[in-house]
Amino acid sequence: MTQLSIHHRTIYHYHRPVLLGPHRLMLRPRETRELRLKAMTLAIDPGATVTWAHDVAGNMVATATFQSMTDRLCIDSHAEIELDAAEWPVFDVAASATAYPFAYSVEEWTDLGALATPQHDDPIGRLRAWSKAFVCGASTDTLALLKDLNAGVTAWISYQERDDEGTQTPIETLNRSWGSCRDMAVLFVEAVRILGFGARIVSGYMHNPTLKGTGSAGAGSTHAWAEVYIPGAGWITFDPTNRSVGGANLIPVAVGRTNRQVMPVTGNFAGTSDAFDFMSVEVEVLDRSPALSVPVGAS
Repeated sequence: MTQLSIHHRTIYHYHRPVLLGPHRLMLRPRETRELRLKAMTLAIDPGATVTWAHDVAGNMVATATFQSMTDRLCIDSHAEIELDAAEWPVFDVAASATAYPFAYSVEEWTDLGALATPQHDDPIGRLRAWSKAFVCGASTDTLALLKDLNAGVTAWISYQERDDEGTQTPIETLNRSWGSCRDMAVLFVEAVRILGFGARIVSGYMHNPTLKGTGSAGAGSTHAWAEVYIPGAGWITFDPTNRSVGGANLIPVAVGRTNRQVMPVTGNFAGTSDAFDFMSVEVEVLDRSPALSVPVGAS
């Protein structure tokens, strides 16, 4: 079990005082069977009234409301977690879903709803053709298909850090042959939805102690990946940016149908059109696991 400390600071700077509107914060790690949240603190300057609620996807969302004008907003969160995800997970897929294509049950299909429906236009069927090219024959192994598509994203798309707001459409990512982690996640999710799977976007943090993971400038960073629902196994994690399966180094914060629903910080302000100056984001993910002791005399 790995014990991690996560520090995430977002600062907005303005040329002159502005009146801040409500800000929606998705910063609290999402507890799962593999992740336990031990502690969390949230500090906001200037002072704000903070209320917490679960959204429709079960994410914990904080809403901060402000009374005074300011030329600076700092949102500072600290979390302590325990992560116990297998590096090489084994998935207990239901016999009915081991081979693709398969059919979800009526209840599963109803509950998945829009998560199994493509969300982007594909006017000439380019994305559909790209997705279906990964299907080998009339029947193929379900997990092998998803792993091939997961690896196929980085075979076609070069990772490029992008600070712009928003996400490229899947067609834009294919046309440009490059994208950020969130662009790759959106492409993967849309591709598997076209094939009939239920899938969702995940935002959170990546723990990258070896500095080998793509999408991180240091030992930790914000990150985006995907989950696909398979009967029996449930939601399976796929990180197309790193061609990985399972959540061994991933810390989920929020899940949603689109990337827009899982952004860490969203909000607005009232002021002149040129009031905004710049924004900075700092993320640090540190391993706080106690060092293993070696008995005296052991070799």
